[in-house]
Amino acid sequence: MGFDTRLLTGVGVLAAVTEAGNFARAAETLGLTPSGVSRAVARLEARVGVRLFDRNPREVSLTEEGRRLYAQVMPLLAGLDEAVAEVAGAAAVVRGRLRVSVDPWFARMVLAPTLKQFLARYPMLQVDLSTSNYREEMMAGVDVAVRFGPPDGSSLIVRKLLETPILTVAAPAYLNRHGEPRSPHDLVHHEALLFRDPQTGLPFPWEFHRGGEIVEVKVSSRLVLDDPSVAVSACVAGQGVFQSVAVGLAPFLERGELVRILPDWSEELYPLYTYHPSRHLPPAKVRVFLDFVREVADGL
Repeated sequence: MGFDTRLLTGVGVLAAVTEAGNFARAAETLGLTPSGVSRAVARLEARVGVRLFDRNPREVSLTEEGRRLYAQVMPLLAGLDEAVAEVAGAAAVVRGRLRVSVDPWFARMVLAPTLKQFLARYPMLQVDLSTSNYREEMMAGVDVAVRFGPPDGSSLIVRKLLETPILTVAAPAYLNRHGEPRSPHDLVHHEALLFRDPQTGLPFPWEFHRGGEIVEVKVSSRLVLDDPSVAVSACVAGQGVFQSVAVGLAPFLERGELVRILPDWSEELYPLYTYHPSRHLPPAKVRVFLDFVREVADGL
């Protein structure tokens, strides 16, 4: 059976409609009529046997099946763009739109302050950055993702950026009121700020590592959060004790807003990884972003 070029056309139209938000704007981008775009989508839906878009007079949105198809075809379309660029002799030019999904804490505390340098290096590149802690559909509509925690068994290409210590911190005002714990077990008498594991939905357990010894403490808390920035703000306000990756905490420690406690029990390391779709040669824009994030991580 020969390759159906209409399938490739339909996939291209799917991507254009998804990015534009409706058929009319997609038609302008593609140089087609809105009815031509609608027919191409209808042919693609007939080919795959499912509805790909929910439609209303103002906009269209992907169905669940449409999101899955979009997540799988976008890396393939990016690969086609890269292949054409190489044949045209433009492989060295980094251009286009780079879609990245980054852990919120790393994005806010580390990556955002350095993006100006990255964009200055590649003036023909546009970065579309979203933040999320979650892994579900992590690569949907993006070229590369950055997440804390051990990698799962996906088919993505995974690169470790760093391993950061886990620190236990509190505000001076909190320690003045409640005293400073002298051992991990003392924390059962303190108010903890818990951070929810985005993978399990449960609070991360509190562990303390020293010289190969691991002590797990069942802390008590009335406050569970899913955003480490909010947790750090609550900790600075004296709400309780918090465990956090060391990355990004330096400004709070240097200003004296937070104080390390139990520093001898902070040998636990937590990894940060990048992910991108499994391809032999990722697009130039992905390669330079991975190199830049590695450069930033090495400077921490």
